[in-house]
Parts: sequence; C-alpha cells; structure tokens
Amino acid sequence: MRKLAFVLAMPLLATACAVGPEYHAPATATADWSEPFVTTAAKIDPTADLPDDWWRLYRDPVLDDLVARALAANADLRVAAANLQRAEAVLSEARAGRLPSTTVTGGVSYGDVTQIGGGEQGGVTSLGGTQWSANAGFGVDWEADIFGRIGRTVEAARADAQAVEAARDSVRVLVAAETTRAYFNACSYAFALDLARRSYAASADSLELIETLERAGSVGMLDVERAGAAAAAARADIPSLAGERQAALFELAALLGTTPDDVPEAARQCEIPPTPIADLPVGDGAALLRRRPDLREAERRLAADTARIGVAMSDLYPTVSFTGLGSFFRSDAVRGGDSFSFSLGPLVSWNFPNASVARARVRQAEARQEASLAVFDGTILTALKEVEQALARVAAAQKRLESLEEAATRAERAYEFAELRYRAGSAAYLDVLVAQADLLDTRALYANQLRTLASTRVDLFKALGGGWHVE
Repeated sequence: MRKLAFVLAMPLLATACAVGPEYHAPATATADWSEPFVTTAAKIDPTADLPDDWWRLYRDPVLDDLVARALAANADLRVAAANLQRAEAVLSEARAGRLPSTTVTGGVSYGDVTQIGGGEQGGVTSLGGTQWSANAGFGVDWEADIFGRIGRTVEAARADAQAVEAARDSVRVLVAAETTRAYFNACSYAFALDLARRSYAASADSLELIETLERAGSVGMLDVERAGAAAAAARADIPSLAGERQAALFELAALLGTTPDDVPEAARQCEIPPTPIADLPVGDGAALLRRRPDLREAERRLAADTARIGVAMSDLYPTVSFTGLGSFFRSDAVRGGDSFSFSLGPLVSWNFPNASVARARVRQAEARQEASLAVFDGTILTALKEVEQALARVAAAQKRLESLEEAATRAERAYEFAELRYRAGSAAYLDVLVAQADLLDTRALYANQLRTLASTRVDLFKALGGGWHVE
C-alpha cells in the first residue's frame, strides 16, 4: 500500500520536475531603450507618445470613417482572426492533455451460438438456437505529467497563441496605415489632376491667342506650333493622373473589403491630402518596443520554442500513465452468463536505452530556440531602423516641399511677367513658353512631393506600430 501511495503521489511533483529551460525575456527586451531617436526634424515631437488612433491627428472625419470600416471588414484581418481562433483551439487541445481520456464501448448482437467438438460424440452441437448478447465497456487513461511534457506543451501552445494574436495586431497596423495611404494617394492625385487641368486650360488659352495673332499676321506659324506643342504636353498628363487616382480608389476599396462602386462618395471628392494639425508625436525607443506587435510576436515565438525544448527533453524520461478498464457481458445462450471485469494500475513506457532519437530532437529544439532569439534581436534592430529611416525621409520630404512651394510661386510669377512682356511686344513668345514649361514642371513636382510627404508620414506611423489596439 505504501508503494501504491507513493506512485499516486508522484503527479504532485510534476511542476517541480518539469524538464527543460525556464523562459526569461532576452536581455535586448529588458534593456533601457528610453533614449530619443537619433533623427530630429521640424514638426516632430519626441517627448509625446504616439496615440493609438494616430490618423485622428489629421482631423479628417472621412479618414476616420475609412479606417474604422477597414478595421471592421478587411479580408486580411478576417484571415488573421481565423488564425487566432485556430491557435486558441490548439491551446485548448493542449490543456485537455492534463485531463483523463475516456472511452466508452457498447454493442448488441443476435446470432446462433454453437459448440464445435463438444459432447461425448463430438461434432457440432447447438446451444439453443439464435440468441441475443450484449457487452459494454469503459476505459480511463491519465498521464501523470511527472517530467512536464504536457505542461511544456501547454506553455508552448499558449505562447504560440499569443504570437498569432500579435500577428493579427500587425495586420491591424498594416491595414490602418495602408487605408490612410490609399486615401491620401487618391487625394494627392486629385490635387495633381486639378493642377494639370488648370495648366492645360492656360496652355489652351495661349494657343487660342497665338492662333488669333497668326491670323492677324502678327506672329508666324513657328509660334503657333510651339504653343500647340505646349498645350499637347500639358494635356498628356491628365489621363495618367486620372488613372492613378482611380487606381488609388480601387486600392482603397480592397482595403475596405468592398467593391470599387461602394467606396464612399466623400472619399472620391477629396481634392487635397490633409495635413496633421500638430507636431507628430513619436516617443522614444522604449515606447516603440512596447507598441510594435511584431516585436511582441517575435518574443512570444521565442518563448514557445524555449518551451518546446522541455517537450523534447521529456522524451528522455519515462512516461507514467494510470489506466482503468471495466467491461460487462451478457448472453442469453449461457445460463448465468452475466460477467463483469475490471483492471486498474500504472503503466510506464520509456525509450531506453536507445535515446538517440530523443537527444536529436532536443538538439533540433535548441537550434530552433537559438534561431528565434536571433530573429527577435533582428526584429528590434529592424524596428529601430525603420523608425529612423522614416524620420529622416519625413524631414527631407518636408524641406523639399517647402523649396518646391517657393519654386512654384516664383515660376507662376515668372510666367505672368513673360506673358505681360510678350503682349507688350518686349519679349519673344519663346520666353513665354519657357516660363510656362517651368511652371508646369514645378507644379507637377510640388504635387508629387505633396503625395510623397503624406506617404512618408504614413510610413512613420506604421514604423512606430500605431493602430493595432483600436477596436
């Protein structure tokens, strides 16, 4: 009895005997990252953390509505949610391993029961013709997790589920950012399209004027052809810009999980990309590590692979199970034929002394854990790199936009002066065409840079990892 009591008490030692390394967060995750980012720029606030709903910094109700729709209906998010449900089901399955497994059997049969070679003269003897018989059984099997195989399996499954949840959050960050980008692109191309149409209208007016002067004999056909070429060049930009605007709206529709016809009319009517109402809050490295879901995913993958080392190491030790079986049998063919039997006891299985396979699996698990640690360290460096790159590009884009804004203003004044001098007869029409070409070029560059700045700001917000925990 004392030996039996000792065997039954062994499961109580399970947690103390769990094999494999205990997980601890890597040093890179616990280091002090509170220093501000290296790159500084105007309209950037390193002292304030990024808000969860960073797109509201633009104070654009249309954008707010688009992001909310995308987070609710995006197809990639639905896939990520389904993956999370599957991971949670795997965790439930692993937890169920701590419970006894049970089986129930039962059956009824009808047939003839005969005896072969029985009696004094041998031969086949009937035992009463056709008869009914019934049987039922019940079995229980429970593994005593002495060396922590089940516990480590649950630990790994839990970390996997948390990693999948972080992956879903990464998709949320991506969807929020790309929805904003698609909307900004549609607005930017609408702005560029308006500038192109205005430029073409001005070129067409100049062509009409030159043709009138040519009919009056004031200018030659050379000026007419130059004006016609300038008008055609201005007109050439319109179809491509209109196509890019439509492409941006189609991208927006896909992100919203809808058809192009169902893109909100307010989004179609946007004519210029909105700008933030205040300096962009970026926080520091510590806030970045807390916020980026891909870092959380990499850390949870590392935790899962650490637990799997314990799962592999448990194969080096015996597995102890407790089994119980009970069965009942009844037959009308046998007088007093009811019978009941049961058995109860421990079962020990051990791959010993040949443990080569188990040791090889341990080495595989340790290698996977080392790889996951390297991935985690690399993910931190990638996150810091992406933020610094985005900050540098935002700073450069802001400065370039300011210069192009000045260039566009000066080019517009130069074009006006050239036209006035030409109409006054103090300048050749070539001067007007050169000034007009400069104006068209600077306008196009300004519109393109406006889109670039809006896109680089989105890159910054995405690199900072904002938007994943906004429901």
